[in-house]
Amino acid sequence: MAEDVFDRIAPGWYGFRHWSIFRAELEQMASRWQKGGLLNLGCAHGPDFLPFTGSFDLHGVDFSSEMLKFARRYAQKFGFEANLCQADVCYLPYRDQAFDWAISVATYHHLMHPALRRLAFTELMRVLKPGGEAFITVWNRWQPGFWLKPKEIAVPWRTQDKTLYRYYYLFSYPEIERLARDAGFEVLKSFPESSYRFPVKFFSRNICLLIKKGN
Repeated sequence: MAEDVFDRIAPGWYGFRHWSIFRAELEQMASRWQKGGLLNLGCAHGPDFLPFTGSFDLHGVDFSSEMLKFARRYAQKFGFEANLCQADVCYLPYRDQAFDWAISVATYHHLMHPALRRLAFTELMRVLKPGGEAFITVWNRWQPGFWLKPKEIAVPWRTQDKTLYRYYYLFSYPEIERLARDAGFEVLKSFPESSYRFPVKFFSRNICLLIKKGN
């Protein structure tokens, strides 16, 4: 069961990813958005909240209860408050148009079925206010290390006594853009992570997506 895998990963993940690898991109979003209600989809142990702690009303969901336990520890450590909820990104426990903004870092590529990926974007559309924007990252199918891999892979995580496997669905730039547009979003920008240094974006490790709900 996926939740069990992430529950078991949580203690090691808290240390391994103590800082967001998308800090620069998230800081740009915080500067762009300024303030408002922010939903963090698949928030894990919480590092992606940090750029938004000044003037945003923070909310986060994750399906792993252990990840949320570490998110509460993380928030206490860094002195911010976030309203955390154990939930599935495909079935969000919020009213329509509840949030001004949303982020989802490395979450949607863990959804195992096309219908669930479509549903996740539909739910995101539902809970955003008109004019609201979302920043999303997923792994890129065409990063060099995956050229000979299938689109669906199992990525190992080693604990002291066992190797656990996480499901990944590998997106392409056109595919994730199409998924967003099919849900009704405008794609404002798709771009590689800031650490990517090559002129052609299509081989980046990550796909970053900035989308907007119409007014």
